[in-house]
Amino acid sequence: VQLQASGGGSVQAGGSLRISCAASGRTFGNYVMGWFRQAPGKEREFVAAIRWSGGSTYYSESAEGRFTIARDNAEKTAYLQMNRLKPEDTAVYYCAAGSVKYARHIREYDYWGQGTLVTVSS
Repeated sequence: VQLQASGGGSVQAGGSLRISCAASGRTFGNYVMGWFRQAPGKEREFVAAIRWSGGSTYYSESAEGRFTIARDNAEKTAYLQMNRLKPEDTAVYYCAAGSVKYARHIREYDYWGQGTLVTVSS
């Protein structure tokens, strides 16, 4: 499985941004696709995830209510719509996929895309 993240950029606080993760390779089946982020000097942390089959979604506390994860089965692409962005959302965002049992657990993911930088200015 290859993952290609895109859509990062710079936005002012309160603004919105949508990032995408296109998957190629084997079919997804029961995979989970997740978004993680890593700010300078901090550990990579869970943001959101979606089960490809069934569409169950999971969010971190900071993302809940502001971010929405969705998927397009035909395009094998997952999206993260980020609204009401805050400066503390500034980070490199990574997409990941795998046969994950616990969607919030970073170590369960087998495949990672390159990051896309999101910068939120105050």
